[in-house]
Amino acid sequence: MIYIHVPFCKSRCYYCDFFSSVRADLTESYVDALCAEAESRRDEMERACADTVYLGGGTPSQLTGVQLRRIFDALPEVPEGAEVTIEVNPDDVTDELVSGLQGTPVNRVSMGVQSLDDDVLVKINRRHRSADAVRAVNMLREAGYVNLSLDLMYGLPGQTMEKWQRDVDGVLALDVPHLSAYSLQWEEGTVLTRMRDRGEVQEADEETSLAMYRYLVDSTRKCGMEHYEISNFCKPGMYSRHNSGYWREEPYVGLGPGAHSYDGHRVRRSNNTCLEDYCAGRVMYAEEHLTDDELYDEMIMKRLRTSAGICVDEVPAEHVEYMLKMAERHIRSGRMVLEDGRLRLSSEGIFVSNDIMSDLML
Repeated sequence: MIYIHVPFCKSRCYYCDFFSSVRADLTESYVDALCAEAESRRDEMERACADTVYLGGGTPSQLTGVQLRRIFDALPEVPEGAEVTIEVNPDDVTDELVSGLQGTPVNRVSMGVQSLDDDVLVKINRRHRSADAVRAVNMLREAGYVNLSLDLMYGLPGQTMEKWQRDVDGVLALDVPHLSAYSLQWEEGTVLTRMRDRGEVQEADEETSLAMYRYLVDSTRKCGMEHYEISNFCKPGMYSRHNSGYWREEPYVGLGPGAHSYDGHRVRRSNNTCLEDYCAGRVMYAEEHLTDDELYDEMIMKRLRTSAGICVDEVPAEHVEYMLKMAERHIRSGRMVLEDGRLRLSSEGIFVSNDIMSDLML
């Protein structure tokens, strides 16, 4: 798996704490540096395999078609049948962008919609409006991109239960094969958190957020979508192969400033987040060597997010007894299921997943 971090945004969303920059003047230098990093890490990428490639950000749709083609030319050959995803903003989906994508291996598009309510979009400083999202979906389909994923967020400022229901219903009416939905996280240092602290916006209470999530789960199920991961839903067989690889702890190489890598065993790498250093060719990074206990906690945190859960036989022997002991009361309460050698959350356990995972971690 290969991940490419594109750290450019036209503007910053108020809730976002991801590494990004509005320095559009650095895009060409960034692409030069990215291609150089790709060349220096070619052996790593070939070992990790390019069966999935994911361009995330930031806003990868801020790059031109020429720049995107240069990036793909710098990677190992993408095999036939690979899943190649790019994240886009709805208002970036133009004839020019679509034409540029058609000269690349991209075959999956993930679009950050967040809401179909224009008032809510204004409150979180999103650039697009509801009509832009609908237009973008139709334009991509007409161009032959059928593997589409849309993102929604709940618990946003000004987002009532009624508005959330309209968001979910509206996105499901677009009949896309994949939907991701995330609860707003109030991250330190973001504009939205500062607004909350000043009393300018209010945080949604836990009961409302839980009701929103229940509506999402019920609505997607009625549409025949599989709830294959806590925040992800898909039509049969249309799950995200790339993200599923993360949850299975598969090796991946992350290119770009702020990108993370994992060797599939115990070594993680994180690139420095200084865009100016990166563009100047100073690709600095830190490495972390995970202990056995940390690897166990990672397995709990990632695999219990999925409908497949954890295969008990894959858990290191020194941790199996502890895991099953801590899971026992959740199994008795019906929040977890142990069946055919696999431990997973039940449909009710999903709603208290954080508490259950914390109990099972060391």
